[in-house]
Amino acid sequence: MRKISIAVARRIALAAQGFADAPVSGAPDRRQLRRVLNRTNLLQLDSVNVAVRAHYVPVFSRIGGYDRSLLDEAAWTPDSRRPRLLVEYWAHEASLIPLSDWPLLRWRMRAYADTSRPRYRRLAERAPGLIDEVRTAVKENGPISAAELERGIGGTKTGSGTWWNRSDTKHACELLFAAGELTTATRRGFERHYELVERVLPPEVLGQDPPEDEAVRALVLRAARAFGIATEPDLRDYYRLPPARSRAAVEELVAEGELRPVAVEGWAERAYVVRGAWAPRSVGARALLCPFDPLVWFRPRTERLFGFRYRIEIYVPAERRQYGYYVFPFLLDDRLVARVDLKADRRAGVLRVPGAFAEPDVDRNRVASELGVALREMADWLGLEDVVVGEHGDLAPKLRPVS
Repeated sequence: MRKISIAVARRIALAAQGFADAPVSGAPDRRQLRRVLNRTNLLQLDSVNVAVRAHYVPVFSRIGGYDRSLLDEAAWTPDSRRPRLLVEYWAHEASLIPLSDWPLLRWRMRAYADTSRPRYRRLAERAPGLIDEVRTAVKENGPISAAELERGIGGTKTGSGTWWNRSDTKHACELLFAAGELTTATRRGFERHYELVERVLPPEVLGQDPPEDEAVRALVLRAARAFGIATEPDLRDYYRLPPARSRAAVEELVAEGELRPVAVEGWAERAYVVRGAWAPRSVGARALLCPFDPLVWFRPRTERLFGFRYRIEIYVPAERRQYGYYVFPFLLDDRLVARVDLKADRRAGVLRVPGAFAEPDVDRNRVASELGVALREMADWLGLEDVVVGEHGDLAPKLRPVS
């Protein structure tokens, strides 16, 4: 089995994710957006908007300051001249995926459609007929939001507290979405507007239904191309696949020559390199990565690949946070060299940096200089006039001239 150094493994991984691609010249357009999507295969959605919503950032991290309406149009506002490129579904959590990949998850939709599942059964017992009412209402009135459906149909609030409260109508929408009967036609203010899938997806997509083993194998191969080099659990996590199915798919892809087993320096588990992966001699990346970027979202891999232990601290009480509320790793060349707590203060028109922390054994002066440029680029992209650096972290004093 071929042995690979951790430095080579990092370069393979970064190249696979697009961080070794040539810089974009001029204003990024749909062609560059497609290039990113061909690298990542999906964009994770998340409701947190303290800096900028998560699905926009991986594109910015790879091609720079693009017009976010490019992504909105690709996902939610297509027209006859610019057809829809993306659709929402549960891939790696809630995600935007290429239309062509939607059939690869139909086996998951069938599992969610199983009326014997506890969540489905409890809703049917609590609100008989509601799921059929939602189907009919969307057919007659879609695209329509859950809030609009609630006003029309009703729905009793369930659960305790306010964070997780959702009406039965919202639960019904989500069940039908997971089952592949409804999808998101558009979003307004990030609120999902549901529609029948047959009125959103083209017939050539709806007509495909590959066998589960074939679909899982295709998803594992997509994950392998996105990662370049990975262990089987890494590959499994990309689309949150069942372990047994993922292991079988990896074995088949090895037999077909699509994956090659390798031993990576310092990794206890066998890794796999995808056919066609390459390791550039060097990587000159400079990028702020959101917590849900594919490069870092599987924390065990992030730690193995970069020696970077990363935890999101949104749900940690403020007094117990080590680095901050919404922390972006900072990629410089082929290493994660810093952590930056970021907040877009839209009312004041500034990008706030409550804290900035260097990793051990880095050139702090260079990191601060490059990070200052990256922060200014992000502020410009978000339409913010200034960068305001706070007090926390050893990089903060070196960054204040950016303010």
